[in-house]
Amino acid sequence: MLRRRIFQEEHELFRDQVRRFVAREIVPHHEEWEEAGIVPRSAWRKAGEAGLLCATIPEAYGGQGASRLYSVILMEEFARVNASGPGFSLHSDIVAPYIFNYGTEEQKKAWLPRMASGEVIGAIAMTEPGTGSDLQGVRTSAIRDGEDYVINGQKTFITNGQNADLVIVVAKTDPKEGAKGTSLILVEGDRKGFSKGRNLEKIGLKAQDTSELFFADVRVPLTNRLGGEGQGFFLLMQELAWERLQIAIMAMANAEAALEWTADYTKQRQAFGKPIASFQNTRFKLAELKTQIQVGRVFVDRCIDLVVRGELDPATAAMAKYWCSDLQGKVIDECLQLHGGYGYMLEYPIAKAYIDARVQRIYGGTNEIMKELIGRAL
Repeated sequence: MLRRRIFQEEHELFRDQVRRFVAREIVPHHEEWEEAGIVPRSAWRKAGEAGLLCATIPEAYGGQGASRLYSVILMEEFARVNASGPGFSLHSDIVAPYIFNYGTEEQKKAWLPRMASGEVIGAIAMTEPGTGSDLQGVRTSAIRDGEDYVINGQKTFITNGQNADLVIVVAKTDPKEGAKGTSLILVEGDRKGFSKGRNLEKIGLKAQDTSELFFADVRVPLTNRLGGEGQGFFLLMQELAWERLQIAIMAMANAEAALEWTADYTKQRQAFGKPIASFQNTRFKLAELKTQIQVGRVFVDRCIDLVVRGELDPATAAMAKYWCSDLQGKVIDECLQLHGGYGYMLEYPIAKAYIDARVQRIYGGTNEIMKELIGRAL
């Protein structure tokens, strides 16, 4: 593997810290969480105590004031061991930055320290039953009534939905204005009229709570809005490049791990009296996957460098999201095949990786939408 030049010694020390935490606090419990369909709040608090939540948020608001390279390390180390349950990255690197970048001082002081400690768990509610990747088609409304917004609507596929204490809701404050009438509004979990539907039964990501959310005449003060009224779609577009790169980051880390598991397996597993790694077909398959992964790694690391510099554009992020999640699916499928029948058994990590990876091509905007975005930029 080529030396990754984006990381320095202090980053690798942090990686060791994260790896120890994951081995101690996440891996031994993950199967139990998969059966329960949710990660307990105690795990969130332990992550907060270890300084692993909201790491990029300044110390004044409870974070570490670290660069996004530290977030990258967290995502990679969780993906490396198939720890797909904890929704820490969405909480820390999607929800918290919206509050930090677009919230008032009062909002930041009220929520960010408690998010960094794991006391408060955050979610963002974009997707609706009839909209999917089309954020301009949002129907949930937030209509002014005096000093309040009255919110009505439904959201679905919401990560951290069951655990959430605070939800950023994408809503239409002026339904006649289309995208220009969209706003981002904070809704606390105990607001009257706000309810959480069932914890959705998914193919993969079994330990991650993914929910429907319902809003029936939910009243929140106007001061719960993030940014200006009608700026919601613009704010979403500002953050989506980083959000989509996160998917590429996790895809590459998981693909690298899958190749490592498979190389080890093929050296141990025998057929016709010799390790299957000694067969030319196996060696050629592994060689192809290693090359494709290395190409993807160089591209993603370049995108990481760009995002740290504040230079990552939406089209390039879309390329990374679509290409790397497609590659992840291909790599894991080929690796499962090299495991033979054992690859279909959930006791092997490659099987869990297979079912967890499929959603990567769907969420964050489907890969078909990514290609549309890239095409528009040509």
